[in-house]
Amino acid sequence: MARTPRLERTTDGGTVSVRYRQADGQLAEVDLDRLVVGEVTDGLPVRDFRWYKGRRHYSGWYYAATVRRLVAYESLLELARILLADFDHDVVEIASQPFHLTGRDGDRLRQHVPDLLLAHTDGLVTVVDVKAPSRMKDPKVTAQFAWTQRVCARRGWAYETWSGGDPAVVENVRFLAGFRRPELLEMDQVPTGLAAARGQSSVGGVEAVLANRLPAEVVRPLVLHLIWSGALVADLRRPLGPATTFEVAS
Repeated sequence: MARTPRLERTTDGGTVSVRYRQADGQLAEVDLDRLVVGEVTDGLPVRDFRWYKGRRHYSGWYYAATVRRLVAYESLLELARILLADFDHDVVEIASQPFHLTGRDGDRLRQHVPDLLLAHTDGLVTVVDVKAPSRMKDPKVTAQFAWTQRVCARRGWAYETWSGGDPAVVENVRFLAGFRRPELLEMDQVPTGLAAARGQSSVGGVEAVLANRLPAEVVRPLVLHLIWSGALVADLRRPLGPATTFEVAS
């Protein structure tokens, strides 16, 4: 028989409990106000991922450079949001399916597993739910979102619902992610790349300068990694190419 979750009584009369999976795979359960965010970000997805023939959503694992480990996703839309989080230099932790919430919403007992938890450099926590655009106005979905937002507010967390971003930005970040791992690149050439970039304003310009200093197979991966890392801040609202403009980060 499933164990009934312990519920925390809150100031508005509702009740909430949080169940999450620790790094050793064991489930833990605490009151909402006692949850240690670091234990969640260090842990595993709270639910198991299943793969089977005919599954409508594509699940998998993505190696996030931000946290230097694999992060699970349950759909390609969710993967896109994880890519943006990995590219966001304000994000320091990414956890997928971070916990299972149980609490009352009026007379109804709700249960929900958000898609992502993001921790930021300033200590802010953002809980994210990813849904296809076609489902964003479903009354059942909007009611679930509203309840989750109230739960997050009790802990001082931000709450985000996401159904997609600027297509050009998402695709550019997806491409740049191929150059996210410094251990696969010539990182000793970063100072050379930055020195060349300070006299240029476009990707093609800095590549032309570097072509006279570095092997051809080193130049483009180096420049793209500098954009991924934030050392070069590029305009990603248009397809990435030689004409893409950038500024050197201060």
